[in-house]
Amino acid sequence: MPIVNRVADLQPDIQAWRRDIHAHPELLYDVHRTAAFVADRLREFGCDEVATGLGKTGVVGVIKGKKPAGKGDIKVIGLRADMDALPIEEETNLPYSSKTPGKMHACGHDGHTAMLLGAARYLAETRNFAGNAVVIFQPAEEGGAGAAAMIKDGLMDRFGIEQVYGMHNGPGIPIGQFAIRPGPIMAATDAIDIKITGLGGHAARPHICIDSVLVGAQVINALQSIVSRSVDPLESAVISVCEFHAGNARNVIPQTAELRGTIRTLTPEVRELVEKRVHEVVAGIAQVTGAKIDLVYERGYPVTVNHAAQTDMAIRVAEEVAGKNGVNETPPLMGAEDFAYMLEARPGAFIFCGNGDSAGLHHPAYNFNDEAIVYGTSYWIKLVENTLAA
Repeated sequence: MPIVNRVADLQPDIQAWRRDIHAHPELLYDVHRTAAFVADRLREFGCDEVATGLGKTGVVGVIKGKKPAGKGDIKVIGLRADMDALPIEEETNLPYSSKTPGKMHACGHDGHTAMLLGAARYLAETRNFAGNAVVIFQPAEEGGAGAAAMIKDGLMDRFGIEQVYGMHNGPGIPIGQFAIRPGPIMAATDAIDIKITGLGGHAARPHICIDSVLVGAQVINALQSIVSRSVDPLESAVISVCEFHAGNARNVIPQTAELRGTIRTLTPEVRELVEKRVHEVVAGIAQVTGAKIDLVYERGYPVTVNHAAQTDMAIRVAEEVAGKNGVNETPPLMGAEDFAYMLEARPGAFIFCGNGDSAGLHHPAYNFNDEAIVYGTSYWIKLVENTLAA
């Protein structure tokens, strides 16, 4: 098990930090307790600089190596963890389960934060690298675009970051293994809100109404034809309408209906095509049915795209920790990740660290597996020491 020996010694501390954060979940940008906890630890470790308030509540620590980077070498790399939780009622019954009703760390950001803190402690102790390691603790990954907010506040330029790396736990991936791929690894996510205004009336006289429920059903069916008939079968797209609100009586055809859903794509070209076709489909159904249909199409996180050279480095480092058979190529995932913004700003790579046979992400019974701590933390350390070789 080629993990860093010192990390094994630190594991109880890292686990304690993780469980403390787990018990006190915070949402989006309102991560004041977590951010203060992180900043306090970074100062205790002796980081050369600790900056707070980037992207509202983000925290950044700078750790300088024993000597400056050589001419032409990479001088600064960034390592990013996310801090926010989810608006979910926890159902784990763990001793350290959420103390805040309706909030829980159901995506493992508590583990991400703790592992990066562990790496920061080790790197501040040893400094066995040339250049600067910048540890980034980000708010609002879960729908708030905290990465974009930190970048807007000058994250990359202020700290001179040349490459940036991210990590996420992966339920279903065995403990001690990693998964990664070059190119698109997670999808862009867009949102659609559709309001249909028909002509309500008595359920027994549908011929003098414009049935908003029927129109909504036609919209849902037609949207699926975009995936099956407009998108190249070798490309990927998902259109899921997950909310349909209409009516409140069994014998009244409702005047209005509202649909809400999500769209996932893996390339800019397919994203453009799907957006164009959604508008065309909605307009066409409005014309055919006589209903008024208002569509709001909102772009969210972009595609998370791993850069080739940095992915190669991430694979080599992960193989040092897990062995060659412990690093696998994952197919692209249709979930979204706002680390995509950082990969648009700088070259880098995003990797998954095995969480074992756990409940899935965003599930009320999910829990980050503390056995993964030594692997994820060792990966961060070796990534710095390899990329910024002294």
